[in-house]
Amino acid sequence: MKIPWNFIKKSDIFSHFMSLRYLPRWLVLSVDIGVCIIAFVISYLIAVNLSVTHNQVLAIPFSGRLSILLLFQVIFFWFFHTYSGILRYSGYVDAAKLLLAVFSNAALLVLLNLLFMSFLHIQLFYYISILFYSVISFFLLFIIRLGVKTIYDYISQNSGISIPIMIYGTKSAGIAIAKMIRTNENVKYKLVGFVDDDKNSVERIIMGVKVYKKTEENVKKIISKKAKAIIVSPLKLQTINPQIDLDVFLNNKMSVFITPPMSIWEGDKMPSPKQIKSIQIEDLLERPQIKISTDNISSVINNKVVLITGAAGSIGSEIARQLTSFKPQLIVLVDQAETPMHNLILKLKENYPKQDFSSYLGDVRNLERMKNMMEIYRPDIVFHAAAYKHVPLMEDNPTESIQDNVLGTKNMADLSVKYGVSRFVMVSTDKAVNPTNVMGASKRIAEIYVQSLNKKQEKDGRVVTKFITTRFGNVLGSNGSVIPHFKQQIEKGGPVTVTHPDIIRYFMTIPEACLLVLEAGTMGEGGEIYIFDMGEPVKILDLAKKMIRLAGYIPDVDIPISFSGLRPGEKLYEELLNKKEITQKTHHPKIMIATVREYDFDDISRKINELITYSYLGKNFLTVSQMKSIVPEFISNNSQYERLDVENIIAE
Repeated sequence: MKIPWNFIKKSDIFSHFMSLRYLPRWLVLSVDIGVCIIAFVISYLIAVNLSVTHNQVLAIPFSGRLSILLLFQVIFFWFFHTYSGILRYSGYVDAAKLLLAVFSNAALLVLLNLLFMSFLHIQLFYYISILFYSVISFFLLFIIRLGVKTIYDYISQNSGISIPIMIYGTKSAGIAIAKMIRTNENVKYKLVGFVDDDKNSVERIIMGVKVYKKTEENVKKIISKKAKAIIVSPLKLQTINPQIDLDVFLNNKMSVFITPPMSIWEGDKMPSPKQIKSIQIEDLLERPQIKISTDNISSVINNKVVLITGAAGSIGSEIARQLTSFKPQLIVLVDQAETPMHNLILKLKENYPKQDFSSYLGDVRNLERMKNMMEIYRPDIVFHAAAYKHVPLMEDNPTESIQDNVLGTKNMADLSVKYGVSRFVMVSTDKAVNPTNVMGASKRIAEIYVQSLNKKQEKDGRVVTKFITTRFGNVLGSNGSVIPHFKQQIEKGGPVTVTHPDIIRYFMTIPEACLLVLEAGTMGEGGEIYIFDMGEPVKILDLAKKMIRLAGYIPDVDIPISFSGLRPGEKLYEELLNKKEITQKTHHPKIMIATVREYDFDDISRKINELITYSYLGKNFLTVSQMKSIVPEFISNNSQYERLDVENIIAE
């Protein structure tokens, strides 16, 4: 059987059959008429051979009766559009149309018989032949459609070009995906089964294939042998922990695909082949969707002028996108990166044509340029996301870190008070906690400045600007994130470089982080440092291995992993709180307020001004020494500035 089948697959007949999109309607109707003729002949032969029909005399010959039957049958075929559908996609709706067309015709023939008997005392058809015709014709018409569908499905799914897949999830979303795979001619997948955790679903048959229980043994011995990939339904993805529950498939060399949430499926809750995509590491690390108080954000943002510094960056641009939902009067985008800014403004204006945007090219370190910008736009709210953030780079260039992260923040904070900005929301980092590097320490100093400036306003009895700080960890997919770096290394064939086998990090998605920034920024009353619930930390080594498996390779077999050692200023784990800091709960379960040490504004302002002066002079060690004076918990790690800590200990 295999030899003829392989011959058919390779032949022109097969390729022509697969390329034929649908049969012409006239051909379908012609076949249906032929079936009706056969059904009527069979029913007539049955009727005349039954004893009850021997004494009945018919008014017209067989050909006349056949013509009348076919005339009315074609009319009902046309009325119910039985020949308009594509045969290989036939289903219950098509069966219902055939049933209505055939038995409506039968009812009409019975009515004609009754009328002829009432007025002319003759009949046109044997009643029993009408009954047999209806049953036989419906059966044959349906069998033809079912046969075409079955043959096409079999050929298309055994053509050698389809990927055998199973669907994880047997609820409505999983069934919808299965139907799309079965009925869409452009799908490259062959459905061979379902997988589920529900004991009530396993071992059952759905759409002709078996439901397997998801156990490690089943995946290893059965599921991975029958299927090369698994498609996770969107409903199932919401009920599982992707980091844990999908590992069993990846570990058995199966590809994992997902579809978007059901809310954005195209038309009638049915996904399209284009919506099936390979699962990304971001999907595995993503947590359940965050619920925020949109009413609270809207009341603060609506009809206001909002300014975003660092707008062309990953965080700034996402804040801009999310702000459009709350209808601000104007969104002012500020950044010194020309090309990213140009690309951003084009994309925002294209995607949000009803929202007013304005771009302002400038550096937050340039006080006069920023002053000019504030004079022009007079913003109500400032989201300050401009910062240098790469740890090793800032370790080599501490004076630039101070210029951007400290001076830039000071300029924007001072101008916000001067020009009556109601809220100033600063985006900080978990690296500001017990900093071991220049970047983290510079962000901590920026936190100290805005918080002490807020306290000064309260002390003076005139709060012009509410200063709010948000502090969170690594952001998935942001510029400079480890994930794009790993992807590039995997594409090149490795090795994938991890700094240390035990290093861990907290991760958030960009939308998740920015949602919490908006929520915290609008709930704050001034002076708070908000920290976010980052979930469980992720071991970077495990992250690298998972990304290698997602790419279809085996870690340390196909793609090697090497350890490069901790980079200057890097530590094994990040913290969201200093040991001396405690937290207060807020109305949002993922947002807490850190209770931190308070600084006198006049004293800290003097020290920061000295720090900025040292940075202007390009004195790296003097600059870092002053940073350690301002932030005593700043202890350098794996850095040339460790000797300053030793000198401080000796001096004490």
